[in-house]
Amino acid sequence: MTRVPAVKFAITLGTLNIARWDEVTVEADRLGFESVWLPEHLVLPVQMAGSPFAESDHPPVPPDVPIMDPFSYLAWLAALTQQIRLGTYVYNIGLRHPFTTARAAATVDIVSKGRLLLGVGASWLRGEWEVTGLDFDSRGPRVDETVGICRRLWTEPVVEHQGRFFQFGPVAFEPKPVQAGGPAIHIGGDSPVAIRRVARLGAGWLPMNYSATTLASVMPLLVEECRRIGREELPEVTVGGSIDSREDIEAAQSAGATRVIVRPWRRSAEAVDGLRRFRDQFDEYFAS
Repeated sequence: MTRVPAVKFAITLGTLNIARWDEVTVEADRLGFESVWLPEHLVLPVQMAGSPFAESDHPPVPPDVPIMDPFSYLAWLAALTQQIRLGTYVYNIGLRHPFTTARAAATVDIVSKGRLLLGVGASWLRGEWEVTGLDFDSRGPRVDETVGICRRLWTEPVVEHQGRFFQFGPVAFEPKPVQAGGPAIHIGGDSPVAIRRVARLGAGWLPMNYSATTLASVMPLLVEECRRIGREELPEVTVGGSIDSREDIEAAQSAGATRVIVRPWRRSAEAVDGLRRFRDQFDEYFAS
């Protein structure tokens, strides 16, 4: 009987002291973790309201949290590593012109030899849109149009566009990314609109309010939406979750997860040792 592959294991740098990001990523690469994901905001207003997490009354981060430009930092990590994939979780793509995103993402994909995972979202933070002078309420269609333009820039020799948010005459865009069709785009969000966007546009899904233990409750919605539009292969699904046993791994896989972001540490200073312990405990799942 063919062995069903286990879910892939990933880490996020958002739970670590920024001074340890490169050290932890290099060790995760050496140990065989599949991917590392970098959180992103363009700017955080001092006065914030809302949260991406259900039933949360306050933002999940303080406004003075350190934030790196994701593509610059991922390019740095690409130079330090060999195999680990490099992801954004998630990049607020609607806040930028598609030329800016397409160029930065293509550059990281090229210097990493095709390792970029471009996680994008429509955003939850209204104030971030308002301080940049953009309309929060039309962010969904703006994201869709931006993704479409980026994909054309990554694949077509000449692109011109007349849309709701962007209009431009014929332009060329070189060099193209290493990944055929451009970097794999993973869509963040939990709403029905986000799930429809995943089915239409996403190589993967990055739910915010579902974990390895709760994913099964919402997977039928994604399956049905893919079926409705005639998509045969389901997107990858990346969730966070506590993995303490082989039963946890099997449960995550049965629920529909293809990648689990783990955090086998309590403090940043313990992260490297935590990664090593996790690899030792689940060594057979890291075998190629």
